[in-house]
Order: sequence, then C-alpha cells, then structure tokens
Amino acid sequence: MKTYIKSLIILVLATSTMGCSKLDVDIKSQYTAFPNSPAAAEAVSADVYNAYRGAMGRDHWMAQTLSSDEAVSVAMGTDWYDGGVYREFHLHNWSADNNMLPGIWNSAMTGITSCNKVLALFGDDESTNAAPIRAMRAYYYFILMDNFGAAPIITKLVEQQPDRSPRAEVCKFIESELLTVINKLPTNVDAGTYGKATQYMAAALLAKVYLNWAVYNSIDPANYTPGLTNDKLQRAAEMCDLIIKSGKFNLSDKFLSKFRPDNGPQVKDFIFAMPFDRDRQQGMTYSRFWIHRSAQKQFGDLPQSVGGTFRCLPSYLDKFNLPGDDRNASYIGGKQYYWANYAPTTNPLLINTSKRGIDQDYTGSDADNKFDWQLEITRDINLRPNGAATLDVGNDQKGRSMGYRSIKFYMDINVTAAQNRNQSNDVPIFRYADILLMKAEALLRGAAATNGETPVSLINQIRRYVNAPVLTTIPTLDDLLDERAREFADESWRRNDLIRFGKFEDNWGFRNLYAVGFSQKFRRIFPVPTTVLNLNTNWKQNMGY
Repeated sequence: MKTYIKSLIILVLATSTMGCSKLDVDIKSQYTAFPNSPAAAEAVSADVYNAYRGAMGRDHWMAQTLSSDEAVSVAMGTDWYDGGVYREFHLHNWSADNNMLPGIWNSAMTGITSCNKVLALFGDDESTNAAPIRAMRAYYYFILMDNFGAAPIITKLVEQQPDRSPRAEVCKFIESELLTVINKLPTNVDAGTYGKATQYMAAALLAKVYLNWAVYNSIDPANYTPGLTNDKLQRAAEMCDLIIKSGKFNLSDKFLSKFRPDNGPQVKDFIFAMPFDRDRQQGMTYSRFWIHRSAQKQFGDLPQSVGGTFRCLPSYLDKFNLPGDDRNASYIGGKQYYWANYAPTTNPLLINTSKRGIDQDYTGSDADNKFDWQLEITRDINLRPNGAATLDVGNDQKGRSMGYRSIKFYMDINVTAAQNRNQSNDVPIFRYADILLMKAEALLRGAAATNGETPVSLINQIRRYVNAPVLTTIPTLDDLLDERAREFADESWRRNDLIRFGKFEDNWGFRNLYAVGFSQKFRRIFPVPTTVLNLNTNWKQNMGY
C-alpha cells in the first residue's frame, strides 16, 4: 500500500456517516466537536475528495477516451458488446439511456453535496478551511459543465435541486469561486496536499476554464467555432505563469515512470491527481481493458482474466512519430514478449492454439492441429463481414490481436484476486506539462508573450524531457494538438481538446457507420441521464436529444 494513503483511512471512517444524512438535519448536530483546526477540517473533508474516484477510474475515462479519436472498444464475437454502451461513444450515437453517463453526473453531484455538507459544518465559507472545499466544488461543477452543459448551482443544503443554470452561468460561477479562494489555498506541495485542492490546482483549473472560455460561453454548443473570440486567453497565460513561477513543479520524471502503480506525491509533474490503491482506494482498472485478452500473464501472474477490448485507432497511433520520443513506448504492438521490471524480456509470449484458433474462418484439413504461436498485435482494426452492428472483430487470435495497446498506466502486477483487477496507479488530472502546453496554445491563439516564453520554447521543454526532436519553427495549432495527443493519451482530455479545436465531428475509426453523427454538433455535450431527469421532472433535456 502507498504510504501516503495510510493517514486517509481514519479520515474516511470519520466521514462515512455523512453520505446518508438527511439534508434537513442540522449538519453540526452530527458531530460532538466543531472542526476548528486544520487537522479536524481535513478529517471531515474526506468524502469531498473521494466522490469522483469511481467515475475517474472507469465511466469518466471511458466517455472521454472512446468518444475521441484515441481508441475504440470492440466486441469479440458475442463478448463485450454489452448492449452497445461502448459502441455508442465511438459512433457518436449515444442516448440519455447510456449507462455510463449516470456515473459521471451522479459522482460529480455527490461531490458537490459533500462539499456543501462540509461547508455547512464549518459555518464560514470565507474561512481558510473552507477554501479547499469551495475549490473542489468548483472542480465538480467543471465536470458537469464540460460534459453536460447546464447544471444546478447549489451552494447550500437543499431538499430539492433547483433548475439547471445555463452553461455560461456555471462557467462564471466556477471562475468566481476559484478567484475568491485561490489566495487562501495551501501553497505547500507535499504528501499532505497530494490529491487535494491547492493554489496550483485552482490555477490549473482556471487556466483550463479560460482556454475553453469561448466553448463554455456559447449559447448553443453547436454554434461554437475555434475562430470565436476568446477574451480570457491572457488570463489563461497568467494562471499558467502562477504555476510556472512557483518553481514547485518540473518535468524531471521519466515519462512512463510517472504513471506506474508506485507513482504518487514524488512525481514533480503532478499538480492534482486522483489517488488509487488496489486495496483501499479502488476503482482504477484501465489495464483490464487494454491488455490483450490472451495475454493475462504477459506482465505478471494476474489472478483474473482481462477484457482486451480497447484498441488504439491507427490514425491516433500515427501521431507517435517523432524519432527517439519516449512517448512512442506508450503503445505496444508487433510480436509480443513477456515483461519484467517494466520492460520486455527476450522470452516470447507463446499461445498454444491452431490455425482455426488464429483465424476462425480457416477451413484447411490441419485447422485444429495444435502448435505454439507467438502472439502478434497488428496495427489495423478490421471488422468481421457482419460485424458492423456490434463492432465485432472476432474472438479468434486474429480478432483479439487487432490494434495496438496502451501500457501507459502499467498493470499493477501485485493485485490479488480479492482486489478484483484494481490498480494502484494514481491518475493525474492536472500536470505541469499541461500548463506548458496550455500557455503555448494561449500564445498561439493571441495572448501576449510573458516571461520571454514562446510557443516554441514551451513546447521544446516537453520535447527535451521526452527526448524528442526540438522545434525550430513556430508550430501551428494543429502541431500543438498533435503534441497534446502524444503527451496526454489515456488521460481523459482528448474529447475536451477536440471540441476546442473544432475537430470533434471529424471522421475516424468506424464513425462512418453513423454518418449523420458528423453533423450532430449538439453531441459536444452529453444528454442528462434519463435516471436524473426522472428525479427532476421540471428539467429539460439538452438540445438535440
């Protein structure tokens, strides 16, 4: 278990009764002592930081990744179709009944409610103790705003949720909250503030809001274009400068090492992260979906099967094309070998199969003769003749082996059967590398240069730490978007980036199976889940759904 989570166990127990409290009960009556010290304030705040862990570990990650040009989740024969829940994200034909959307909405709202409970307990929203809670509430509103548009702005404990406020109002509320508390937030960066709201977390969130300001303030998401004026670009650069000038973050860690199961507060690139632990902070199971279905033992003696449904789209893989770039190792393909100590060995990964086992359509007389075959992952992904309805690639080795696999969040090989595939890889939400690239983008879009930095110098800081060739000419916005693709693959930012760059409706993978989706710009936000609307009958569904 990671040492920095030990102190959180008691905190979680201390707040476990808060999740089922009636909203009309005096929150202070649940406690015998008022939390008037930082330690006591932290003890009652644990639920605030735990609320979105499950969604970040699965539903949020899947929705952002599969709706983008990064990856597709395929069916293998009749396995892993799951009612089309994954297919819908790839084709952009999801509905309000998609069962991943409630996990995003409800987790964010649970976070907001937890924040309001703690703030009610504090009794002073302007206090230093309240500042991190308000920053976290702003983050949860960012999740709702980015994914669903309008959201109910709630700052007190209420029995019935009010109507949803327009997306632009939510955006301005987030900005106002963060600006109000930013100077009251902790500035120390250590194990004690890891995974919690700090001044730098707030600045990173503000930079993200400002960079997307024109997106979030369009009356209709479908009317947004990248050419719209964004009068907050300079503010985005300023927030990035606050973090850069602090000197508390850097790119000293090797690229892939930052995402391993032993990552944590020692990673100097992480500004704000969601901690996971295979035993006590569960919910992160990325590798289950990326590891080849027949390669359960490739990285260690995993006690349970893996799905192997996620495949990197070839057009996305092609962006990892810079000579010497450490990020090229984020995906694996070709002939496969067993791994040890985070590197492939010379021991080939052999599967005892047959020619029919490799290709289910093989009909030769030797179809069922057994032999050892070295697993080979291919770049291209091809559906079976009748596979369009389910995105079926087949459940033979040919189908199982289509599409390169991400090993960025390397499998936690110490997981036990009782831990049910959970990984201890913490998931970064805001990284210093993102700050550098957000500032570069703000400058490319028109912000005035500060501190002598240029898009070239900022991007080259990224290039140097990953050993990629440095830029010698001014990059285009498309160049910057490709840099973000290489740097933030599998980190749940690609959908956000594609929308801001006006490329969310582009053609990739198998999207032509639902060609009308290329013109359905209302899908830049998701529908409010049906289950949520059923509880809030006065709400209106998002336009287009």
